Amino acid sequence: MNPATPLPRAVWILGFVSLLMDVSSEMIHALLPAYLVVGLGASALVVGVIEGVAEATALAMRVFSGTLSDALRHRKWVAAAGYGLGALAKPFFALATGPGLVFAARFVDRIGKGIRGAPRDALIADVTPPERRGEAFGLRQSLDTVGAFAGPLLAMALMVAWSGDFRAVFWVAVIPGALSFLLIAFAVREPPRAPRTGQPAVPFSWRAAHGLGSAFWWVTAAGAALMLARFSEAFLILKAIDLGVAASYTPLVLVAMNVVFSLVAYPAGRLADRIGTRSLLIVGTAMLALGDLVLAFASGLPALGVGISLWGLHLGLTQGLLAARVAATCPPERRGTAFGVFHLASGVALLASSVLAGALWHTLGPTATFLAGAAFAAAAIGVMRFSGR
Repeated sequence: MNPATPLPRAVWILGFVSLLMDVSSEMIHALLPAYLVVGLGASALVVGVIEGVAEATALAMRVFSGTLSDALRHRKWVAAAGYGLGALAKPFFALATGPGLVFAARFVDRIGKGIRGAPRDALIADVTPPERRGEAFGLRQSLDTVGAFAGPLLAMALMVAWSGDFRAVFWVAVIPGALSFLLIAFAVREPPRAPRTGQPAVPFSWRAAHGLGSAFWWVTAAGAALMLARFSEAFLILKAIDLGVAASYTPLVLVAMNVVFSLVAYPAGRLADRIGTRSLLIVGTAMLALGDLVLAFASGLPALGVGISLWGLHLGLTQGLLAARVAATCPPERRGTAFGVFHLASGVALLASSVLAGALWHTLGPTATFLAGAAFAAAAIGVMRFSGR
């Protein structure tokens, strides 16, 4: 495909599907830590457990949905089922009166995210020429991230207008979630597939996963190491609260991070198509380590802003590129399985890092949490150097 040729229509539509769902999810996610701590009296450890289990569930589910999309040879409807489940979970946040129902709603919402992630990414790889995949994944990530900062902005505006009414904001979040499902169900067309050759696909097995190759497993190791370094973004919001930011304004934390993320992801993807992903991934992880060091010792809002911006820069330089690297190191007919295995490993690491972050915060305070993140980021750089070889 000529670089001047527009990317396939399906890539753009899937980007807007992600944008709408992220508006819905981030309206809730941006307020949830403050709602749990300020509104429901939960501790930082409880926040860490809820976020860790929720995000790990989302990533772990991708191994099964990815394999299912390989077996069925229809990725669109597997992804659509995930978007539908995410939309159905949203009303329960507004109905929750304690941490238990919040946990259940977050768990179901993240199951939906896990179901849709791998088949959606595999579908993008299916419709995009190899030489444009960095750009395609970067575009999808940028549109996704527009939703990730538009959602918190909308949540903050509604909180100010409605005098801090968490539940009313959560009800509004139901609308873009429903629109996201309708868009993928009725606007995305899946490309026709060639007749299957060889053995038919079977449900997931570790023997099948082992055949994905050593290059893929090194990328997976790098992704897991990175997740150990990057705990839930809920701790950025807790840091803002610790520095005196009012609950109604805590969504600005995710707005600032995701504005940087959105601006960087697409150019980083295009640059990676020209120079490769390894160097950009290492630079991005170094930005995470630096951001954690700044946040560890932040005592005012300027330092908080710098640390959050460095997190956004890190995300822009790593997230789309890891997806492109997975696509480049696995057989085309096994992409769903490969993305699923990759996200399973990342999910286990994210669960461990978020629970550890919550425990460190609860026992030793915010400084220990962010110093641990910086140490894990340094270790992840070492893994990435080996994975590049």
